[in-house]
Amino acid sequence: MSKIKPSKGAPYARILGVGGYRPTRVVPNEVILETIDSSDEWIRSRSGISTRHWASPEETVSAMSVEAAGKAIADAGITPEQIGGVIVSTVSHFKQTPAVATEIADKIGAVKPAAFDISAGCAGFGYGLTLAKGMVVDGSAEYVLVIGVERLSDLTDLEDRATAFLFGDGAGAVVVGPSKVPAIGRTVWGSEGDKSETIKQTVPWTDYRDGEVEKFPAITQEGQAVFRWAVFEMAKVAQQALDAAGISADDLDVFIPHQANMRIIDSMVKTLKLPEHVTVARDVETTGNTSAASIPLAMERLLATGQAKSGDTALVIGFGAGLVYAATVVTLP
Repeated sequence: MSKIKPSKGAPYARILGVGGYRPTRVVPNEVILETIDSSDEWIRSRSGISTRHWASPEETVSAMSVEAAGKAIADAGITPEQIGGVIVSTVSHFKQTPAVATEIADKIGAVKPAAFDISAGCAGFGYGLTLAKGMVVDGSAEYVLVIGVERLSDLTDLEDRATAFLFGDGAGAVVVGPSKVPAIGRTVWGSEGDKSETIKQTVPWTDYRDGEVEKFPAITQEGQAVFRWAVFEMAKVAQQALDAAGISADDLDVFIPHQANMRIIDSMVKTLKLPEHVTVARDVETTGNTSAASIPLAMERLLATGQAKSGDTALVIGFGAGLVYAATVVTLP
């Protein structure tokens, strides 16, 4: 018989607060057209994107995260000293070690929290949210800060007609804490590594370091393959998340998919047969694809503009490089 005592965490976990940060520089499609042969009409029709935000040198991964985290902590009504864990999802922090989460934790004033980075691409927020829920329920932390943050402008090839217009920068954060009722459903997550070549970094860092290539590594993708996978396969995953939460599409108030592409979002809405009363996040139009930051940024905007309200039931799903995915149903803070 085991001598280990049972954990004494919360019965359930919930999102208590949300915050976001978008860089001050707004970049319209006209800027993108300076380096690719395309048109504003083509970019809008293919992606739904009209503008995106690009970070200045001062708006680092850490700096943007600190801004978003501060807002989320204030929104949750707690103090930084109460944060017991900091999870940061990013693919664009270029210092391999230490984890940027440790720097962020120190800057926000958290006291010796668990702090680590994860790399799960555009599904990273869902992965972080799931880990945070486990920490709260397990009792290893009462409050956990989950941050999705990217400076994808650093990984954008402005001469790549397929991706130059897609990516933006920003940070989104949530605080996860104890709840007396279920407020974060079971996560449906996974990976399809046989499709890992469809979204990838062009070359390893070492190829650039060793002079084997002259062009700095960037993110590239096979657009049509990604579109088909996202629309058809991720709609199935989204339905599985609804089933796991014990609800139907009719019970939803809000749908917050990864802000990859407006066509993907609209196609998923159609495939899932979401009722007209469901509010759909379409933050991609003015923010672009911010990978791990896209879901919390979209959530924050919906709440700030009154398109969604506290207590609403929302389906969130992230998907991207790996190929990886994560979907769950949450109660909005």
